[in-house]
Amino acid sequence: MRESILAEQTHSFVRAQRWQAAVLPFGATEPHNLHMPYGTDVFQVERLGELACQRAWDAGARVALLPTMPYGVNTNHLKIPGALACSVRPTTLLALLTDLVDSLERQGVRKLVLLNGHGGNELKPLARELHHRTGVFLCVCDWFRMAKDLYPTLFEKPGEHADEVESSLGLAYFPELMHMELAEDGAVRPSRFEAVNKGWVAMTRPWHLATASTGVGDPSAATAEKGRRLMDALAERLAGFLVELAASPMDEMFPF
Repeated sequence: MRESILAEQTHSFVRAQRWQAAVLPFGATEPHNLHMPYGTDVFQVERLGELACQRAWDAGARVALLPTMPYGVNTNHLKIPGALACSVRPTTLLALLTDLVDSLERQGVRKLVLLNGHGGNELKPLARELHHRTGVFLCVCDWFRMAKDLYPTLFEKPGEHADEVESSLGLAYFPELMHMELAEDGAVRPSRFEAVNKGWVAMTRPWHLATASTGVGDPSAATAEKGRRLMDALAERLAGFLVELAASPMDEMFPF
């Protein structure tokens, strides 16, 4: 039994707990190049949540891992041949989050970490929307930003989507669903606008135009060992934060 995972617990166990914080993972169901499963974002963020929350629990923090949200904001994927209708609007995520935050507050849980595993889920604006409407402290953790400082020592050519990084995690944690022999090189078509290419103008990318296979970044150097080393670092960092968050009193100066 993994005590920190809410979905695995009985009512007998849960009603005896006093949860100090909760973690809500957000994923997506979408194509990842030609070699990775549609559930990649769900599998990755859920595994991280499981490892980090259990480490935090073992260190004394009473944190609850909530079930993962499997649908994400994928409105720019809908013209990709073969893509399923697995997209929701940001306002749909806001409605879901609003209801869950209300439920947590009624149960006395006043700290919630939004653990994000999909780049299209921009969750910070949702946290801002709820900031003045709830007594629950909301914070956002995008796992793909957590360990960028380690990438030079772990990866040869990290990219963005179904790349060496994500493929390494797949080989480590769901190898039975990986088909590396099908992987394309992850080349991306630049915009006709140099301002977009340089990053000081942002847009929603139509993925059927920007990529040939939905991959962004070459996955050919991926290995399971790289994936395990990255996940261990991610879990250690997130668990440390959860321990601190759980122990911190919500006084008049919280979170400062």
